[in-house]
Amino acid sequence: MTTPGTVPSYRELMERTDAPPGSSWGIFGKDDDLGTLNFLTPEHRIRASELVRSGQTHSLDLPLDAFPQPLISHRGALQHTVFGLNEFHRDDRIDSLFPQATSQIDGLRHFGHPDYGFYNGADPQKLVAGDPTLGVQRYAEHGLAGRGVLLDVGRYLEHAGDPIDYTEPRSVPPSVLDETARHQGVSIEPGDILMLRFGWLGHRLHQMKEGSPAANGSAAGVPLVSVGLEQSHETAAWLWDHRVALAAADNVALEVWPSTESRLSVLADTQGTLPVSSHTGMLHRILIPLLGLAIGELWQLDELAAACVADGRYECMVVAAPLRLPGGVGSPSNAVAIR
Repeated sequence: MTTPGTVPSYRELMERTDAPPGSSWGIFGKDDDLGTLNFLTPEHRIRASELVRSGQTHSLDLPLDAFPQPLISHRGALQHTVFGLNEFHRDDRIDSLFPQATSQIDGLRHFGHPDYGFYNGADPQKLVAGDPTLGVQRYAEHGLAGRGVLLDVGRYLEHAGDPIDYTEPRSVPPSVLDETARHQGVSIEPGDILMLRFGWLGHRLHQMKEGSPAANGSAAGVPLVSVGLEQSHETAAWLWDHRVALAAADNVALEVWPSTESRLSVLADTQGTLPVSSHTGMLHRILIPLLGLAIGELWQLDELAAACVADGRYECMVVAAPLRLPGGVGSPSNAVAIR
């Protein structure tokens, strides 16, 4: 079994000839369907449990009905029905539940690479409901509990005199992650659950509360824009070389959105065999299908960040419970930080 200390660097992955360049395919075994969650070992869970001091908890999830108008147009709003068989009984049903509509974890079948396909060369014909191949249920079976590290990028940039303008699609390079970590006095270790607070979600929720048309995004004819990670091989290298098990953020895609200024391309783009779309240039195309990185989006990190600022401690135990849905593409994160 490959261990975090023996895996190749990102530079070495880019030099591979036995698999797609820049991929981790086969590193954890030819049938692996966990990807970077392999970095999250029992030893890491034990260490994470030692970080619990006060027992204080912070939910990292939005309510399932947080967005009456979906942020992504094809993900509709859920419909919750409560009923009873008699006056002393209640049951309920949820229709139009899109597992990735609010706080979520992307499974490895969420994105394939246009040139190379899905993670570890998985057969795309198997990526259907009920087939376990690359299904999000594997995350649930493995268990997602470990050391969580919060990098409060939004607060750091404000401190540095360079606050984020949430009306623009700002790109955050890896150097800013390093600067934030140094400012907070925290380090990223192999197997960590990395949480990036940009402040985007808090801004969005405030817009909704104030009734701003921009809060409804495409539903109001306003393009969806978000601060996020720079779309570059440098970002992919930073995440891989730090052996991050899961990277989550309080924005809509972890990376900057839209990807119009991306430095990334694939052969299908340059050769014109794939039409330009909202996915063109996305970092998702590298992180999920090539590296097998577990990604969290729309995590609610403001309350946790306030607690971290109060005591100067930016590490904690994080536990998430994705749905054990065979063949699931993604899942509500069901995540909690325990301090």
